[in-house]
Amino acid sequence: MKRLALVALCALLLVPLSMGAFAQTTDMKALIAAAQKEGQLTVIALPHSWVNYGEMIAKFSAKYGIKVNELNPDGSSAEELEAIKANKGNKGPQAPDVIDVGLKFGPEAKAAGLITPYKVSTWSTIPDSIKDKDGYWYGDYYGALAFEVNTDIIKNVPKDWADLLKPEYKGKFALAGDPRISNQAFLTVLAASLANGGTLNDVGPGLQYFAKMNKAGNLVPLIAVTGTVASGETPITIEWDYNALANRDTLAGNPNIQVVIPATGVVAGVYIQAISAYAPHPNAAKLWMEFLYSDEGQIIWLKGYGHPARYNDLAARNVIPADVAAKLPPAASYAKAAFPSLDQQVAAGMAVADGWDKIVGANIQKR
Repeated sequence: MKRLALVALCALLLVPLSMGAFAQTTDMKALIAAAQKEGQLTVIALPHSWVNYGEMIAKFSAKYGIKVNELNPDGSSAEELEAIKANKGNKGPQAPDVIDVGLKFGPEAKAAGLITPYKVSTWSTIPDSIKDKDGYWYGDYYGALAFEVNTDIIKNVPKDWADLLKPEYKGKFALAGDPRISNQAFLTVLAASLANGGTLNDVGPGLQYFAKMNKAGNLVPLIAVTGTVASGETPITIEWDYNALANRDTLAGNPNIQVVIPATGVVAGVYIQAISAYAPHPNAAKLWMEFLYSDEGQIIWLKGYGHPARYNDLAARNVIPADVAAKLPPAASYAKAAFPSLDQQVAAGMAVADGWDKIVGANIQKR
């Protein structure tokens, strides 16, 4: 299975893993019973096309007989934290039990007292580099930012960041989030910085790049979603490869979608999971985490093109289905991927939030 060479993509994640010992002993029967008594799990900002969350939610619900209440599927990482803050005293359906946010938001949520620790049974097989040692947050999957292009409209497919500034793409490009609050979008600015002489510690060239794009009229001030890409309203966007590839599969040629890892400025990023400190359904939240970090849950993410946190463990035990491995992009596509550290992500997020309006001046909004 040559595709298993993808394990080499992320040196940041690849640390020696203990195959046998677990971080804790979980009484699964008791946990399942307690979760089923609660009867519901509330999730937030989980589009069904995002790393195959549609299948994840459906299988969890069917397996345990627990209703999944879904809030704000297109919400940002910052909006997820705000939802916890706004519902601290609310045990109703608007209070999220769990969150899935960008790496930099884990420590922020911990410092603010918004999340509570829980170590899943497979804790030891999650690399130390992407988890809080006390179990407050833990990496779930990673991917690389890629161009998603509607080739029914765009015949000359851009291959690199410099291409997107060309006059032929006027009114054709949109970000997949508001960079002031979206993890995916501010890392897109960091990727543009790398392609324009910046570093993981300097997002300035990325802000200048988007200022040029906005001035040229190439940047559409809308958040691109599958519908706007398909309709041609925003025929080019950049988002995580797993989202772009899933959109290509979902659209099934209507229209045709090409996914391109840019020649320069390739940024890869990790998302993390955590349980709200104010979760109305704390046992269902723990059971959800156990499901996500089981072999079954990790492979569901992999089917959605997201590389799960326990990828190394799955590969070492040869439990990744051959048909799933065969659909993954070739490892060579990611050879130049840069993985910003937690500190670099925090600094970049702050710099973009502070500089976007002043330097770029484009108010990115939802349709």
